[in-house]
Amino acid sequence: MSWYYPTELFNVFLFSGIAVWLILEYSFSDIVFLIYGLLLMVIILFQGQYYWKLKLDAMKGKFVNQEKALLFFRFSEKLNMTMIAIIPLMLLVQFYLNGWTLLEENFIFWAIFANIFGILEHINYYHRQLMVDNRFDIKYLLINKRLKISSLKKDLKASKI
Repeated sequence: MSWYYPTELFNVFLFSGIAVWLILEYSFSDIVFLIYGLLLMVIILFQGQYYWKLKLDAMKGKFVNQEKALLFFRFSEKLNMTMIAIIPLMLLVQFYLNGWTLLEENFIFWAIFANIFGILEHINYYHRQLMVDNRFDIKYLLINKRLKISSLKKDLKASKI
C-alpha cells in the first residue's frame, strides 16, 4: 500500500511533463489527440494517487474527511465518463486538423495507446482491479477466475474511504 501513492503521484508528474514537452516541441495539430489521452491519464492517475493517499492516511490513524472524499470520487467518476465519451470526438478533431489522414508522424499510435490507457485506468479504479501485482491478487485470480472488484468501487458502494 505504501508504494501505490508515490508511484501514482510520480506518474502524474511524468505524464504531465511529457505533455508539456510535446506541446513545446510539436505542432498542436499533430498532437491534439495524444495530449487529450495524456490529460485523461493524468486526471485519473491523480485520482488514484489521492485515493491511495487517503487509504494510507486512514491506516496511519490520520483524519480523513470521508464526506469530502466521497464527493470528490463521485464527481471524478462522472468527469472520467464524460472525458471517455469525448474520445471519439477528439479523434475526429485530430483527423480534421490533419486533412482526414492518419499520419504516423503525429503520434497517432501513441495517442491511441494513451487514450486506451486512460480508459483502462478508469476501469482499474472504478470497476475491476486490472493490476495484478502481488501474490494475493494472483491467488484470488486463480481461485475465482475473475478480476477483483476495485477497492475504490467497494469503498464508494459502502460510502467510506
